[in-house]
Amino acid sequence: MKNIILTGMPACGKSVAGVILAKVLRMKFIDTDLLIQEKEGAGLQDIIDKRGIEYFMRTEEEILSSLKEKNAVIATGGSAVYYPQAMAQLKKTGIVVYIEAPLEEIKKRLRNIKTRGVAMEKGQTIEELYRIRKPLYEKFADITVTSDKNSPEITVENIKKKTEALLKSD
Repeated sequence: MKNIILTGMPACGKSVAGVILAKVLRMKFIDTDLLIQEKEGAGLQDIIDKRGIEYFMRTEEEILSSLKEKNAVIATGGSAVYYPQAMAQLKKTGIVVYIEAPLEEIKKRLRNIKTRGVAMEKGQTIEELYRIRKPLYEKFADITVTSDKNSPEITVENIKKKTEALLKSD
């Protein structure tokens, strides 16, 4: 089985859907945010606050580029799409799924933006981040599923159906 790489805005449901999807498909689950935290020995927001956004982004790109997993569901950080070479490498290993949620839903879910470890410049708004990232998610996606009104289980079922359909058409 190819990898399934989940992309999307913070709070769109990548990690929750990823865990469930990995169980359903009997695959490994990898959360690249957790890999960053493990490597650095600190939380994402601490890395950004103490070492700067540039350092965080270099570390994230390094982690994404070094992934060699097979048969895994990989939940990426929301900023993964900033690294075209890393995304191209991930696409070679599997199917990129954009979990889309409308801006209003993201704003509702993202109550902890100051402490969550979101890769954004000081003073940047979630609206600006959404406007910048949405076209990048769409560019790299092999398939798109919406998570705004769905339970995580329905989102997972939609991912499963669309990935199976894509694999059959290859």
